[in-house]
Amino acid sequence: MKTKRSIALALPAAALALLAACAGAPPPAGADPLAGFPPLAAASAPGASPAARAYAAGLARGVNFGNMLDAPTEGAWDLRVDDRFIALAGLPGGIRSVRLPVRWSNHASPDAEARIDPAFMARVDDVVRRLLARGVPVVLDMHHYRQFDGDAPDAGDAKVPDAVVDQRFFAMWRQIADHFRDAPPALAFELYNEPHGRLTERWNDLMSRGVRLVRESNPRRIIVVGPTQWNSARGLPTFAMPPDANLVLTIHHYDPFTFTHQGAPWIKPEMPTGVGCCSARQLADIRAPLDMAQRWSAGNGYPVYVGEFGAFDKVARDDRNRYTRTMRDEIERRGMTWTYWELAAGFGYYDPVVGAVRPDGLEQALFGP
Repeated sequence: MKTKRSIALALPAAALALLAACAGAPPPAGADPLAGFPPLAAASAPGASPAARAYAAGLARGVNFGNMLDAPTEGAWDLRVDDRFIALAGLPGGIRSVRLPVRWSNHASPDAEARIDPAFMARVDDVVRRLLARGVPVVLDMHHYRQFDGDAPDAGDAKVPDAVVDQRFFAMWRQIADHFRDAPPALAFELYNEPHGRLTERWNDLMSRGVRLVRESNPRRIIVVGPTQWNSARGLPTFAMPPDANLVLTIHHYDPFTFTHQGAPWIKPEMPTGVGCCSARQLADIRAPLDMAQRWSAGNGYPVYVGEFGAFDKVARDDRNRYTRTMRDEIERRGMTWTYWELAAGFGYYDPVVGAVRPDGLEQALFGP
């Protein structure tokens, strides 16, 4: 009679990895740690379904609820998703969609099982449901899983063993997808924000595995995916769209970077302020990535959604407004939709201290006639 140990030794490495993934433990030495999360079968991407095209169009003009649930803990970056913000969604002439960035990784157990804190899941669920009740589509995004990109954790982040980083990504998505499996179709999933670093050569494979995993519980839900290089359109030449029709492509666009991020304290060395907009060179920098995404869309048959763009508040008011209106017009001229980064922090147009829209004209540049 075989002992449990001898039975385990008789199993193939892939089966051992699958058992380890299910148990929330690192896989045995030599096993494929991702064997339990296979990619989609190799095939050509079929182009977007009518549902995906309708969803992308319905995103229209939106905003990111940034620096809220994507902070290490909600409130750590001075913002929480409160009633005032939710009440702005769906108002005539204003926010028509919300992208909701969430730092799931810091609210999950540090092992391969990545068990999401039920209280945090309930918090995200409450925000999603309240936004959907206001009649706006919501793009629920996995944001700032720093180790997944190979970046150093933020202050307040819990570091996890390197061996389980990738498994945790899939384990979290399995829980998220299952929790929201019965949500209205106005909720979309965005697999990951701005892949870069250690993901640069691996993202196509990991993305395919992620789409297949979500499809286990959400066979028709819209999934938003984007290229590496922080979702820049410059990552599109090496981007492989998964063979699934219910997908929307996202890009992020902060060019010209020396303008949009002037004075931003997290950029080292800090870039000088006083840069205006919009010169002929700057206009070329704005248009080129959008043209690249438009050509990709025409050649591959999927709609493009600009999930982030914006300028930091150290930019002079008139230049910031001019840039914002220019970006809005250039995006929409190409038939794309967008969500501005972000509502109420350093890029935002809403003053959370005063509890009102800032009287600087930025909201008008985004949503005005």
